[in-house]
Amino acid sequence: MLVYQRFPFDKATESGKALAAAARACANLNVPNSWIVLESVTGDSEVLSFDPFDSFAHIGKAFARWEPIYAAHPELGKVQAQINGALASQRTIVAERRDDLSYRANRIDLSKARFLRVIEVRLHPGHEGEFAEASKMLTAAYEKKESDLSWVVYQVNVGMSTPTFFAFVPMRSLAQNDDLLNLLDVLHEAEGEAAERMQKIARAAYAHTESNLYAISPDKSHVSKEFAAGDPEFWTPKPQAPKKAAARKSGKNKP
Repeated sequence: MLVYQRFPFDKATESGKALAAAARACANLNVPNSWIVLESVTGDSEVLSFDPFDSFAHIGKAFARWEPIYAAHPELGKVQAQINGALASQRTIVAERRDDLSYRANRIDLSKARFLRVIEVRLHPGHEGEFAEASKMLTAAYEKKESDLSWVVYQVNVGMSTPTFFAFVPMRSLAQNDDLLNLLDVLHEAEGEAAERMQKIARAAYAHTESNLYAISPDKSHVSKEFAAGDPEFWTPKPQAPKKAAARKSGKNKP
């Protein structure tokens, strides 16, 4: 589940504090799902919440469990009301993971990521097969080059016009964007006919493409203890001790 939220500029600080407060409250509760909050670096100013579920049945069970949680913890409901009150717009999308179109998705350790590149591809109707063909050609080329930059593809099920696909590229640093650009240049030069075929598919099948960068916000996210253990200094940093005033060595008081 992808939840896009936009807040007016004058409510950005307020909404950020409320999102962090909700995450802190849920850290001490047995809530039915987790989420990772991403803040836009490029494109429109927005917050993207990435909520993993196993199925639509899992989503339904989670929704049912939230009602008694809000009833038992009114302070959490108050924080959620603050978030809703600050919203300019919100859009929720459910997409299905497509490992067959992804590249080394089983090697992704999202707990180590700091940024996420999100590539959205909207197709003209009836061109899903060509997109799959282009995706498999691209992954084959990356396998040949033994690139360690993995990505995972999701296909939109409900929430926006279809057919639409998202590719998520986790990155430990923004410098990996340079690696991606350099590798794309090498692939275009080396693959010849494959590159030409992918470009032909793009011209015929793609109605719209957009690529944006997001920074992962750990203080606004709610993840499992097992997930956070992958990089505890990032996900659950210890609070810094307050600085103590330096003791005066001189016995005389000075202004």
